Amino acid sequence: MLVGAVQVCAAGLLSAVWAPDSNAQQAGGGPATGGPPAPVPVRPGTWLVLLGTRGGPGIDLTRAQSSSAVVVDGRPYLIDCGYGALRQLVASHVGYLQVDTIFFTHLHDDHTGDLAALLSYQWTNGKTTSTDAYGPFGTPDMVRAAVAFSRANFEIRTIDEGHTVNADQQFHGHEVPASATPVQIFKDDRVTVSAVENGHYPPRATARMPHRSLALRVDTKDRSIVFSGDTPYSQNLVKLAHNADLFVCEVIEQGVLEQMRQRGAAAVAAGNPNNVFRHVAETHSSPADVARMATEANVRTVVLNHQVPGAATPGGLAYPISGFIDGVRNGFAGEVIVGDDLMVL
Repeated sequence: MLVGAVQVCAAGLLSAVWAPDSNAQQAGGGPATGGPPAPVPVRPGTWLVLLGTRGGPGIDLTRAQSSSAVVVDGRPYLIDCGYGALRQLVASHVGYLQVDTIFFTHLHDDHTGDLAALLSYQWTNGKTTSTDAYGPFGTPDMVRAAVAFSRANFEIRTIDEGHTVNADQQFHGHEVPASATPVQIFKDDRVTVSAVENGHYPPRATARMPHRSLALRVDTKDRSIVFSGDTPYSQNLVKLAHNADLFVCEVIEQGVLEQMRQRGAAAVAAGNPNNVFRHVAETHSSPADVARMATEANVRTVVLNHQVPGAATPGGLAYPISGFIDGVRNGFAGEVIVGDDLMVL
């Protein structure tokens, strides 16, 4: 019942913010749908659209991987672009041709998997303005690789269909710093975006590689929204999230964490110190971790995202959420929302 209520609420909010197009395909735009998409109806203010709330790189038929949109007076800014993000941009009526700016928390494939598709379909379906992606080390190379992936498509359609936009000049990747204190990485007339390094990559890993993981804060004229990225408890993140309106934080069920700790310790004992079980156990947040960070940062509302639930109880909910809510509320007095795909806040 609780899950159903959340889904109904999310659908109602979606309709209130963006009226659905008469033709669902038209929201995607492009010549195959009879012309460019209808413009996104402008609604004043700042809206958070949860596009994908599934935690981890598994493929889920009911939830998309990590991606969110912050829509400010009708202009969308994309936060991560995991598998399923492109379809969710269409389903949410945010649209994908309207996306000019993307921010990546880190470059795991469950946060980047739809980038190549997004850029390719933007070009194919008539976008002429630039798309810029900002993220940690490796982001410029990733964008260039996404363009290279569609090189044949670009060449064929340029010759056969008369496209004139140069994809190499249209899509750009920008590396931003990862620091222990918040640093402004982007600013335009509607948003200011700041970043800080979180704890998703432990010191044993960062000592051997240049890759880093970020938490992001988006400040607008009327709201502040913080995205934890994937991370365990992080003092850096607490600094970034101070007094934020929305704290969009990853969460993993406590029982799953305990299981990962046990399996990780067994793998270490067997001579494999760098194993996925240890990674999960050491670099993700329990409900108690979320509550601690939210309380210390004095945020107003927690939005649980990138969710890794425990197993459903026999005859119970397929996606039990009470453990998430109870675990966070035990240490946080503010509002707690369990995110769902296409929820608008």
